[in-house]
Amino acid sequence: MSTETATETLDVKGQNCPMPVIKTKGAFDGLDAGDVLEVISTDSGSMSDIKGWADSADGAELVDQEEGTEDGESVYKHYVRKAE
Repeated sequence: MSTETATETLDVKGQNCPMPVIKTKGAFDGLDAGDVLEVISTDSGSMSDIKGWADSADGAELVDQEEGTEDGESVYKHYVRKAE
C-alpha cells in the first residue's frame, strides 16, 4: 500500500496500451499543483509506459508504483504528483 494519498483516482482496468497513458495524461492535466493521481491498471506494460511518460512530462513526478492482485487479476497502481 502506497504512503501517497491520492487526490484523484483513474481506473483504466481492462484497457491496453496506449490508453492507460493517454487517459493518465488527460486526467493529470486537470490536476492542481501538489495533487496526486492514482492510476489503477491491469496492463502490465503500464509499469514502464507510465514511468516513461512521467519521466518526460513537464511537471509530472512518479512517486510510487505497486503491483498486486485483486480478485485473482494482476493490478498495477501508479501515483503521479503534479509539480508545485
